[in-house]
Amino acid sequence: MKKLKYSGKTRTETDLLGSKEIPVEALYGIQSLRGFENFQISNEHQCEYPNFIKGFAITKKGAAMANHQQGLLTDDQFNAICQACDEIYEGKHDNQFLSDMIQGGAGTTMNMNANEVIANRGLQIMGKESGQYEFLSPNDHVNCSQSTNDAYPTAFHFGLYLETEGLIIALEKLVNSLNKKAKEFEHVIKMGRTQLQDAVPMTLGQSFKAFADSLDVEKERLIEEKKHFLTVNMGATAIGTGICSQPGYSKLCIEALRKITGWDVKLTKNLVESTHDTSVLVGLSSQLRRIALKTIKICNDLRLMGSGPRAGLHEIFLPEMQPGSSIMPGKVNPVISEVMNQVCYKIIGNDTTVMLGSENAQLELNVMEPVMVYALFNSIYLLTNGFNTLREKCIDNIRADVENCERQVKHSIGIVTALNPIIGYKNSTKIAKEAMATGRGVYELVLEHDILSKEDLDTILLPENMIEPVKLDIKPKRLL
Repeated sequence: MKKLKYSGKTRTETDLLGSKEIPVEALYGIQSLRGFENFQISNEHQCEYPNFIKGFAITKKGAAMANHQQGLLTDDQFNAICQACDEIYEGKHDNQFLSDMIQGGAGTTMNMNANEVIANRGLQIMGKESGQYEFLSPNDHVNCSQSTNDAYPTAFHFGLYLETEGLIIALEKLVNSLNKKAKEFEHVIKMGRTQLQDAVPMTLGQSFKAFADSLDVEKERLIEEKKHFLTVNMGATAIGTGICSQPGYSKLCIEALRKITGWDVKLTKNLVESTHDTSVLVGLSSQLRRIALKTIKICNDLRLMGSGPRAGLHEIFLPEMQPGSSIMPGKVNPVISEVMNQVCYKIIGNDTTVMLGSENAQLELNVMEPVMVYALFNSIYLLTNGFNTLREKCIDNIRADVENCERQVKHSIGIVTALNPIIGYKNSTKIAKEAMATGRGVYELVLEHDILSKEDLDTILLPENMIEPVKLDIKPKRLL
């Protein structure tokens, strides 16, 4: 994105509070500038979320198409607005959208920022100069039949719909990588654990398949959640009554939006209700929190499974990304799973912000929408980058410590559970107790007591015989 360059020349614009000098190169106007000056809060601006800007381009073009059909825009005004919106959608004017993501006014600054950029670019297209609003006005023409309270929500609905698509792709790629590892490790036997204690044998592939399926379920839920953002309140104007719009405008606008996008855009059932309702934001945020919680579990498991290398579990080799200590030579830390956990903690914090913002709706409007929208764009951005990093720098290059996994199984008390159907619970308990007392393995004790032959014991402990229900025709040679 090119930064704006100013020559020092200005034009004068006036609003109800007075006059201001605007750089002649700027497509934004006086109301945008007031917002830029008033809200220097997060140091994150709308231009850093291009899909949000695309949402405004779609919304304003759809409104213009409806207004033109109703005779409220001339052909010249309509064509200029549409071309300006197309250019904005293509990212040609992102550097004109400088609104802080956190702002007062329920999104008015962002709405006027869009209106003014479209108007001034439209004026250039019409052969006029920026600021000659008598020919194409930000309020009377670009914002015709609209209020911030329907145009802004529609824009962020479309923006989040687009943003979520990138997250779905990143999540799908991560699931695919986990499935590949599940296939690669399907014959690697290891100990399963409950309450961090040895439980029963399983395969390393089963662990990774569980990771993959856990996230795949959430991917499908995210796809469903995303669809809710195609229901919008265009035509509600200020509070849902449709004041300042003509009969039939909502229907025409929805038809135009469907034509522009090819999406299944729908008009909400109750415009008054939807103007203050933010449940769609809460729903998406909640889904992101679910994904984050599952990802935390996966990354914690990866750190445990890779712990060591000599004094931990060390079932897997995590990729070595950087030296892990300024004082301990040779130490390498699981930095990628660590950073993914931190991303997930931020998503959970953002979800709390969305919840509190939704709770603070009053009467016909929720003025906390900007911080809720910011939290969601931020969460999607972080999760998308986090998933790509986790996949590329960790999952794809994990290797199994096959020998250590097998050694742990053979030395574990847990494999005695596999013997229950053959030698019975009482005898299995005796073997387990002796193993605990002596520090020896179940495997060697079973052979020493001549309970089973080595061939039968190895058959029982074959991975395929321990990872799913199976019937074995094996009898013990003797019991204790």
